[in-house]
Amino acid sequence: MSSPEAAPVLPGSITTEHDYEFSVGCEEIWALISDVDAYRTWWPWLRAFDAHGFVAGDEWKCQVQPPLPYAVRFRVLIDHVAAPNEVRARVEGDVIGTAVLVLEEQGEGCVAHLSSSLAPGNATLRLVSRLASPIARFGHDWVLDSGARQFVARAVNSPAGA
Repeated sequence: MSSPEAAPVLPGSITTEHDYEFSVGCEEIWALISDVDAYRTWWPWLRAFDAHGFVAGDEWKCQVQPPLPYAVRFRVLIDHVAAPNEVRARVEGDVIGTAVLVLEEQGEGCVAHLSSSLAPGNATLRLVSRLASPIARFGHDWVLDSGARQFVARAVNSPAGA
């Protein structure tokens, strides 16, 4: 399993390791996650999204609305892609840090390992993180866990994705 490249530990950082199991193989999951045009149909909380592809050198512009009273705007800079198994990215904006996604075959399906180390990138989110860290953690985990559930329901298990 890979982990994010070493990055300075910033105040309010949330470092996570998540594993998500899928009933289909890496090639199929990779084909789905490479379809960046479908992201907004899977994730209604992704309020704005501009990306050209799931390729090294691409820059994604995102706005996420967790079930909290603030939106988070950030850019995802895709640094490394090794299809169909790995992508490494940096995040800049309201949230800053690194993330790595590694897909590995497992039985008749695959497992996705998502490693990230993210910190607030603006004064407002730093204040929320410092004064109400459970709220910051809730928003972070909600986006990841809801995103995984919605990806399975709307992409993997949909007639187009099945």
